[in-house]
Amino acid sequence: MSDRDRYGRGSYDPQPEGARAMPHVRRRPPVPAQQPPHGQGYDDGYGAPAPYDSGYNSGQVYGGNGSDGGQGQGGQPPAPRRSPSAAPNWRRRIKIGALVLVVGFLCVSIGTYFWADSKLKREIDLSKVIERPATGEGTNYLIVGSDSRAGMTAADKKKLHTGSAEGKRTDSMMILHTGDNGDSLISLPRDSNVAIPSYKGSTSGKTYPNTGRTTKLNAAYAEDGPELLVRTVEYNTGLHIDHYAEIGFGGFANLVDAVGGVEMNLPQGFKDKDAGADFKAGKQTLNGQQALAYVRTRHAFAASDLQRTKNQQKFLAALASKVASPTTVMNPFAIYPAMSAGLDTVTVDKDMSLYNLASMFLALKGVTGGDGKSMNMPLTGQSVNGNVIWDKTKVKQLMDELKNDDKVTVSGS
Repeated sequence: MSDRDRYGRGSYDPQPEGARAMPHVRRRPPVPAQQPPHGQGYDDGYGAPAPYDSGYNSGQVYGGNGSDGGQGQGGQPPAPRRSPSAAPNWRRRIKIGALVLVVGFLCVSIGTYFWADSKLKREIDLSKVIERPATGEGTNYLIVGSDSRAGMTAADKKKLHTGSAEGKRTDSMMILHTGDNGDSLISLPRDSNVAIPSYKGSTSGKTYPNTGRTTKLNAAYAEDGPELLVRTVEYNTGLHIDHYAEIGFGGFANLVDAVGGVEMNLPQGFKDKDAGADFKAGKQTLNGQQALAYVRTRHAFAASDLQRTKNQQKFLAALASKVASPTTVMNPFAIYPAMSAGLDTVTVDKDMSLYNLASMFLALKGVTGGDGKSMNMPLTGQSVNGNVIWDKTKVKQLMDELKNDDKVTVSGS
């Protein structure tokens, strides 16, 4: 028997042979494994393709996808492989992130509400007002700008040209009506000739009878404060006042500065030494000092008080528009100083809520945007002792429209 037969086909010698050098065998390219037919076994020839596959090349030994099409032991599919670092569940993360944002927003909003509510100065007690007219449709606010110098230093008074008069008087008065048929802003000239009705003293509690006395409207405020002013407005108009809001000189200037000034387009320039006004015509941004001078100026105009009330309406609306603008509301560095400045100096009635106050500012903004009507109280064009006289016929029609929340058709002066 040749060596090839001995070593290629196996040895018949029962004794093991010693180790000898094996000839170099060149490995053939791997042949795809095939399942041998039933009963066919192992072929020990070097040259013949071996149908048996140990699984090392295909990974079948360890359950990998081999020539059996991914089948594991016993024809069962292999267990799914786990990635060393599983991919993040982005949908779940987004939901959690959105929930955190919502909760955070609610916490900030609730905290801001209670902070603002604690700063609101509810000092006016409208329950002291007697013989009040019946409430009507919609909501009526009496908005007052006073010449109060409370909290102002000597330097502040000099800078703002306010003087140092004791006490406080109303520098501007407006009725704001909000309802389903549009909002209306009616200025009440402070020199309006009105009757002082019977009233109950805000501090003494004593009832003072109606003596038929007539005087300037702002004298009612100087005589017994906001409660008598509300009583006088209701008596002379027949309109129920639901809420009262007042701001003084210093608070007004601080609020304007807190929102970064208010842009105004002045049709003409004017000067007023007493108010500290010196303006040129054209578009310009007024700071707190300039704004106060603008709304107080009366000596620069022929129809002094009427023109001043128109200027006050324009500026108040522009201020409300700036405060309620997205650039202020959405900017915490702007809205918090503005709210702080406004709430520190605005005095309201005891039943005024933050919602009412916000509604008032939004209505003021709407009036200037063309969604409502802005006007002066209708006048006859006549006067008595220097006081302007209301047109009673037009005033009654106007007040009836406000009571019923009808669209205002009356024109003002």
